[in-house]
Amino acid sequence: MLGKQSIQFQNPPCIVNSGSIVGSKEGQGPMGKLFDKVGYDDMFGAKTWEEAESALQREALQIMLEKEKIKKEDIQLIFAGDLLGQSIASSFGLSSFHTPHIGLYGACSTCGLSIGVGSMAVAGGFVDRAACVTSSHFASAEKEFRFPLSYGNQRPLSATWTVTGSAAFLLAPGDVKKARARIAGVTFGKIMDYGIKDSMNMGACMAPAAADSIKQHLADFGRAPGDYDKIITGDLGSVGQQLLFELLSKDGIDITKQHMDCGMEIFDSEKQNTNAGGSGCGCAAVILSAYILKKIEEGVWKRVLFLPTGALLSKTSFNEGQTIPGIAHGIVLEQF
Repeated sequence: MLGKQSIQFQNPPCIVNSGSIVGSKEGQGPMGKLFDKVGYDDMFGAKTWEEAESALQREALQIMLEKEKIKKEDIQLIFAGDLLGQSIASSFGLSSFHTPHIGLYGACSTCGLSIGVGSMAVAGGFVDRAACVTSSHFASAEKEFRFPLSYGNQRPLSATWTVTGSAAFLLAPGDVKKARARIAGVTFGKIMDYGIKDSMNMGACMAPAAADSIKQHLADFGRAPGDYDKIITGDLGSVGQQLLFELLSKDGIDITKQHMDCGMEIFDSEKQNTNAGGSGCGCAAVILSAYILKKIEEGVWKRVLFLPTGALLSKTSFNEGQTIPGIAHGIVLEQF
């Protein structure tokens, strides 16, 4: 342990390889050519939106296995999660792999949570190969948390667009010959609740958690924002980004030069009508796989703080008038 809530690995594990798949809208965005696969039928051959999301997870994991040229039997443990009730996208999607499965829920922060917990398992010597998988689907998320698509409701400018996509990551000890990035440390976030109840403003719900985790991470590691080439949040969007800057400025922390938000990068908000940007478990995951790891591999970025953010609500808690707490988990990624 390092400081109050961080872990610094003595023998850092690594992300050996990854696979990503997205939907048609994401494929038309600024990063469309970087993803391993783009599905132009957002049903992905399934009969329901939920089954489509399960198909995304199966495909992402299969892409990763094929890129690494290993079999499903070579994976010792899968850490997976999604946005749906009881994480059904993961349980139905990955059951055919017949691999020990640890289900996780961190809302849109699940990519960071799974890599954080998975890296502890690998660094501790408990497994040699672990897979981390997560997903989201625009239509299944709208059905779960907001309104059926046929309702045709209008979306406020603060709303984000749930990304249809999934990514899978292969974690292994740091003594491998080749890897996409080294996992140097983890800062697990605290639940932060500022009393916000607006489900159409996820950025405002999650920005306090992002600010708290960044502040604590820098304190735990004894670092400044300039020690990172990029500090990357998951899906705050344009509204959440501004709130993040304001919250950190109160503590004298300025990350404006280093900050990037996956939700702001995956879509062209003006041309694609996505308002504040993208969100969902798949948002940070597919950007990490397709873009962030690429930049680290190429040596453009030497050290990155990857910080997916999650809004911890359910349709039950929202309908009962509860607030929407947030959480953010930070992963330190360095050039291998």
